[in-house]
Amino acid sequence: MDRHPGVAQVFSPSPPTREDHPIEPHDFWQAFQDAPAIEAPYQDRYPARLADGRVLALPIRPLAGTQTAIASLILNQASFAVEASLADVLARRIGEVEPDIVVGLPTLGLSLARLVAERLGHTRYVALGTSRKFWYDPDLSIPLSSITSPSKEKRLYIDPRMLALFEGRRVCLIDDVISTGTSMRAGLDLLSMANINPVVIGAAMLQTRRWTEAIASANAPVLGAFETPLLQKTPTGWVEAG
Repeated sequence: MDRHPGVAQVFSPSPPTREDHPIEPHDFWQAFQDAPAIEAPYQDRYPARLADGRVLALPIRPLAGTQTAIASLILNQASFAVEASLADVLARRIGEVEPDIVVGLPTLGLSLARLVAERLGHTRYVALGTSRKFWYDPDLSIPLSSITSPSKEKRLYIDPRMLALFEGRRVCLIDDVISTGTSMRAGLDLLSMANINPVVIGAAMLQTRRWTEAIASANAPVLGAFETPLLQKTPTGWVEAG
């Protein structure tokens, strides 16, 4: 269900997509462009294209110790319009699987999960968390780390009071970005501890394909609003890795 039909079609001529027009760091993720996308080799940004042709310029982040890089999306720094539009796209894709309840992964997946659940016509969603409340069961927790915070391991919890909501329900698990699959794997393992097996997995961006092995055993479709490739360094800039 598209509750914001105007948002999904909003275009903006700024920030520009031409490489000779620099984008300030705080201007990324603020608007889609209807201008022609830049072409490889890329210098400081990657033009992520949605299925409907819109382009979202993403900053390129080199991976330490390698000749490769990724295109970055920090969803809680995106404009409300971009976040809402990505939720529109993802909800339409996920809606085809007809989940009954949406679960969000912290931290950046929570706002997206909430928006998707709303667009699916749900009255609520379930938020997993990294802050243990005193009534939580420590046996219903699992270590959690991510590509953006690899050295800061936390624990992922599910509120045991929420478990009754899952009985006989079709579950969707959502994060903002699926990159290496580490965070999503933790979410899947935590839900599995409670005998919950999602029927669909979603994210705003599927970043490269490095995640496939980590979550292959979930046996559920993995859907994104858009996908981005692994980038390879060349003497003239970044190109999509073969």
